[in-house]
Amino acid sequence: MAVTVLRLGHRPERDKRITTHVCLTARAFGADRVLIAERDDKLVENVRGVAKRFGGDFVVESGTGWKRVLQDFDGVKVHLTMYGVPVREGAGAVRPGRDLLVVVGAEKVPREVYDLVDLNVSVGNQPHSEVAALAVFLYEALGPDVLAREFPGAPMRIRPSARGKIVEGSTDEDPDAMPDDP
Repeated sequence: MAVTVLRLGHRPERDKRITTHVCLTARAFGADRVLIAERDDKLVENVRGVAKRFGGDFVVESGTGWKRVLQDFDGVKVHLTMYGVPVREGAGAVRPGRDLLVVVGAEKVPREVYDLVDLNVSVGNQPHSEVAALAVFLYEALGPDVLAREFPGAPMRIRPSARGKIVEGSTDEDPDAMPDDP
């Protein structure tokens, strides 16, 4: 099963950090790629840099026509919103062997999206971050083992430690920089 996240409503000057976090969360929680409806070459470059340093085959693209993606996608299409079925019910609709498209918005999502997806899923019915909603949904849909995945070809790896920071490998960049620093 391939997992794609479609990011709607990204405003490059206002949302670059939160959309970066959507991409990094998608990657860490099992997505294979993120499609960003609005074009933002710098954001794509930053996320690709993280994927290169920390491994794995992760694709990020921007300037993707969201309507065409929703119409052409062959698999289960889920929209994360406050107005859907509860997350456990929505995560239960994910089927092994079927590709998954998860839609997350930045600003008001066009009404048409609610009708083009198979399921509108709520992660709680209170306002909160789309990053949190994405993490919770992917965790519920893909299972807890998703967090134990290894990323092949990683020149850098962070090892669990109760105290301190253990980073294996090297990079030409600032060794104290966190992976989500844009």
